Amino acid sequence: DQIRKGDLVLVDAGCEYEYYAADVTRTFPANGKFSKVQSKLYNIVLDAQLAAIETIKPGNHWDQPHQAAVRVITEGLVDLGLLAGEVDELIASEAYKTFYMHKTGHWLGLDVHDVGEYQVHEAWRVFEPGMVMTVEPGIYIQESLDVPAKFKGIGIRIEDNVLVTKNGHEVLTQAIPKTVEAIEAYMAEYNPALAS
Repeated sequence: DQIRKGDLVLVDAGCEYEYYAADVTRTFPANGKFSKVQSKLYNIVLDAQLAAIETIKPGNHWDQPHQAAVRVITEGLVDLGLLAGEVDELIASEAYKTFYMHKTGHWLGLDVHDVGEYQVHEAWRVFEPGMVMTVEPGIYIQESLDVPAKFKGIGIRIEDNVLVTKNGHEVLTQAIPKTVEAIEAYMAEYNPALAS
């Protein structure tokens, strides 16, 4: 499709360095500035990602980042009026899946979607130092949904690569701009015409 002023561009890039894979997603405003609605949705996704990343440490399990992201996204969708009801009930009924239909990450290694079990003996796999994974929550609002027009067609995902360390985690892709302000500043620097 042709990119129009006001659109968002989602770039999901799988890269390799010395045989090891990376997988990074950023969402950019085509005209250099997020609209108010785009900013609100973007910040929900960013808060969800940050909450998910905080759960990554030895002893925690694979599904905890997803649970954290789902809660933040569901709360944000309720705040915006895109979902109605009590947050715990909306999570239990998976009502959020209208807007967020995938899991929050996958293993990384010699492949972008690397091998490895997510469950062992029907229990979620526990994080161990040296494991590397993506953390990539998103919100996607299809044009066909019965929501206010200002939300329709917006899709946002933010993805980073995270290493489980001895005492916690390290975001390996942290140098890539990801806040609204950092992305707008980067775009203005790259193309000064977008700053006006």
